[in-house]
Amino acid sequence: MNLNKVLIIGRLTADPQLRSTKSGQSVAVFSVATNRQWTDQQQQKREEVEFHNVVVWGKQAEIVSKYLLKGQMVYLEGRLQTRSYDDKQGVKKYATEIVAERVQFGPKSSGAGAPPSGGANRVAPNAGSQSGTPSMNQSPAIEEIPTINIDEEIKAEDLPF
Repeated sequence: MNLNKVLIIGRLTADPQLRSTKSGQSVAVFSVATNRQWTDQQQQKREEVEFHNVVVWGKQAEIVSKYLLKGQMVYLEGRLQTRSYDDKQGVKKYATEIVAERVQFGPKSSGAGAPPSGGANRVAPNAGSQSGTPSMNQSPAIEEIPTINIDEEIKAEDLPF
């Protein structure tokens, strides 16, 4: 039995780049950074960052390029794929990428990745007191993180933004 499965939670290092193949298929590429922290033998806290190249195809690529931004957290499920190509000098190079089969947007913050309008995380003006601010005993609604699955058709009305 063989298994090629990757699960990543990290932050985009740049906005996704959307392109089209000669046949018209959409493809988005971006990089995700993940980090790991540990304490070494000298009891010093250490941190290591990894950068992962990600490829997303089809309608999912169009949605990713439209709504994901640099710094935004993302959850990815996919598979590893290594491809080869010849560089400008004719030397054969190899690139290993994550081909995303499922993309889930992370929570939006007021910083990087937040929509220009203030975003869906804002509390509706009528959610609290008459002045438009939430009351102390009322907590804002928790936003559900949308999931994009390439096995089903994506409809505009299903998008939470």
